[in-house]
Amino acid sequence: MNRSLTLKLITSFLAVSLMGIGLVAVLAGRIANVEFSGFVQQQQRQQLARELANYYEMHRGWQGIETAVFPSEVTAGITDAGMSRPLALAASNGRVVRSGAGHGFGGRVPPRMLTEGTPIMVGGEQVGVLVGQHRHRQMPLTIDSLMQRVNRALLLGAGGAALVALLLGTVLARTLVRPLRELTGATQAMAEGDLNQRVPVRSQDELGQLAAAFNEMNQKLGQAQQQRRQMTADIAHDLRTPLSLILGHAEAMRDGVLPADPEALTIVHDEARRLARLVEDLRLLSLSEAGELPLALGLVEPRQTLLHAVAAHQPAAEQQQITLTVQADADLPPVRADGDRLAQVWHNLLANSLRHTPAGGQIRLRALAGDGEVIFQVADTGPGIEPATLPHIFERFYRADGARRREDGGSGLGLAIARSIVLAHNGRIWVESELGQGTTIYVALPA
Repeated sequence: MNRSLTLKLITSFLAVSLMGIGLVAVLAGRIANVEFSGFVQQQQRQQLARELANYYEMHRGWQGIETAVFPSEVTAGITDAGMSRPLALAASNGRVVRSGAGHGFGGRVPPRMLTEGTPIMVGGEQVGVLVGQHRHRQMPLTIDSLMQRVNRALLLGAGGAALVALLLGTVLARTLVRPLRELTGATQAMAEGDLNQRVPVRSQDELGQLAAAFNEMNQKLGQAQQQRRQMTADIAHDLRTPLSLILGHAEAMRDGVLPADPEALTIVHDEARRLARLVEDLRLLSLSEAGELPLALGLVEPRQTLLHAVAAHQPAAEQQQITLTVQADADLPPVRADGDRLAQVWHNLLANSLRHTPAGGQIRLRALAGDGEVIFQVADTGPGIEPATLPHIFERFYRADGARRREDGGSGLGLAIARSIVLAHNGRIWVESELGQGTTIYVALPA
């Protein structure tokens, strides 16, 4: 389940708040209930003590007190029939004169319980003590002391809530900081040149997406580094071959080993042209990929540009016994493009098709109207391309046939240059191929 980091944070903060509020409410409620109950009981005892003092004063003693009923007992509901009273009354000498709280009439109350009971005063003299089952406070509970106890309970609850919030905050902070530390460590390692870095994806939120994006970026950087190394090796190889021939022939002619005749000079000239063409292709490709390729834009007729391309390659096609055809309507909308650059695209695509189409084959150039664009096709009847190879044919120095010699397979930059020029025109280029059925390269340009 994809849960966003925002939702997790909101949920965590809400959980901390609710737990804090709940803890405060439970602690404060429990303590306040105990304290208030004790306060009410004390008030009831004091009221009963006053009534008993009036009884003693009226009867000049405790005669008949065992069966007497007092209003405070009725109000408090502690004189139900068949139930013993929760309080017992002991005279000043400790003898029970009114049973209750587990003490029978005539019995004796321990001295400790007498000191903890509620005294009954008449004329400044203690004449009796109200004794309960449990120990009571030594100090009388007032409204102020009750409020102090409740406030203390609230502070206790707030402290507990703060502790819970601290614990949850620590867990949440570790959850957030751990993937960030992993990303920081991996980034620092990459900055030092180690691209073999992967961070675990621990969630599906923004942090998990960041970790996944980092891994993908790292993988692409590794691939780019590998491609750059391969490209450097390919460039060195392609430059070394003509340079070696030029240097070899020049040294041979200088030393008199090879005569400086037109045939030898032609070989040197051809290799120098090949070297210049390779350097120009690399310059053109770098300009295009940097977005600095100069374009002289104008209106280009689709049919005419294809006819010119076929005318330029017709001699080579006839020599290889390959048929070139053009299918394009005359009323197709023109495309806004650089005519010379577009001709270079058709030259590279046709040169590639001529290299891979066997004798007796056919190359068909076609143009048709699309949705706001003109779609060009260069289809050959060659052997086709392996599915695993298709995503790479527009890469620099890539050859679908790895066994093909460079001398026969061109510079390996033709399709990469064609792609760059098409993209510079805001167009699209792609390839479709099936083994044994030939290959079709599509170029779509805005109409």
